[in-house]
Amino acid sequence: MERLVRSALCLTLALVSLNAPASAQEFPLRLPASGGEVILPTANAQATHDRMRFATARRVGDTLYVSGVIISRRPDEGRDAEAFRTQVRRGFTHLRTTLAAACASFADVAKVTSFHMWNSPDFAGTRDEHFTLFSEVLGEFIAAPYPAWTAVGTTGTLANMGIVEVELIAHAPAGQECKPQ
Repeated sequence: MERLVRSALCLTLALVSLNAPASAQEFPLRLPASGGEVILPTANAQATHDRMRFATARRVGDTLYVSGVIISRRPDEGRDAEAFRTQVRRGFTHLRTTLAAACASFADVAKVTSFHMWNSPDFAGTRDEHFTLFSEVLGEFIAAPYPAWTAVGTTGTLANMGIVEVELIAHAPAGQECKPQ
């Protein structure tokens, strides 16, 4: 009986360790890559890296490339201006987390590219309202002197309820001290 209990305990421990959440890993995770490193700020970023085959951020030399973050409406959120502001803030908060994992901040951003679904069914306003609201929230995160910015209209994003996708390029030399956010 004791042997059976020990076997059951060993099997349970083995299954628990196989199913252990990735959070047991220390983040940010840095993977050596040609000319620099891949930076995965969270367990979610690691799972996406492994499943979808892209890095949340990649440093090459002194340049940090941040993959697009899709700003979308959650099923319980509205389609009005205030809901859109909340969604954009959520996206920029995610970008701030990624920058911080690379010891960078929005002050280091040299280029913003945003892809807008002007006629998204997940936003009830006009194109001008969409752009004005997005720009206002952008201003909460990015101060003068401003980075270069290209805003492009598109017909869709990978996420079904995507409204905008934002990618960044920043100057972020390897080995610099992390700045408080």
